[in-house]
Amino acid sequence: MNPTHLLYLHGFRSSPASAKARRMATWAAEQPGLRFVCPQLPPSPLAAMTLVTGLVADWPADGVAVVGSSLGGFYATWLAERPAHRDWRVGVLNPAVDPARDLARHIGTLTAWHDPTLQFDFTADHVAELAALTPPARLTNPARYYALIAKGDELLDWREMLARYAGCDGEVLEGSDHGLTDFEDHLPGLVRHLQA
Repeated sequence: MNPTHLLYLHGFRSSPASAKARRMATWAAEQPGLRFVCPQLPPSPLAAMTLVTGLVADWPADGVAVVGSSLGGFYATWLAERPAHRDWRVGVLNPAVDPARDLARHIGTLTAWHDPTLQFDFTADHVAELAALTPPARLTNPARYYALIAKGDELLDWREMLARYAGCDGEVLEGSDHGLTDFEDHLPGLVRHLQA
């Protein structure tokens, strides 16, 4: 079944201008009748999820897919585990598993990856918001998920990702990197899952 709605959630310090977000937008534009949304997420996790839940509030219970990269994968999991969204198909790309722990050391003024002139403050309150958003330890239905995990990820531990998404469809890549610069090679597997 082809999805009618697709949400893409970018990672920390990233944007809809990332290579993966742009590639998903291109793919979505080639799918007749598919509504694609890829918002610029604010630094505040609470504000980000308030924005996203508002965007999808009128979306159907089925026929929806969400794909998230890195922190976006954490957000996608949180969103997909909400009771109203438990029929959604999910793709996570090098997903953050414990971003509250990992990002606590990045508190301060940061720049955006795709536009270093854009600065934002990442605060202890934001870390606390991440901790509050932590999804359940067990996924309600791992078969809904596709996890693309790179052993060459220089920022996140692939073993932790693999344990978190055990039982899910997907691929474990021997190399690659956090940004999945070889994403094009693995897009067909993700797309097959989203359309299943």
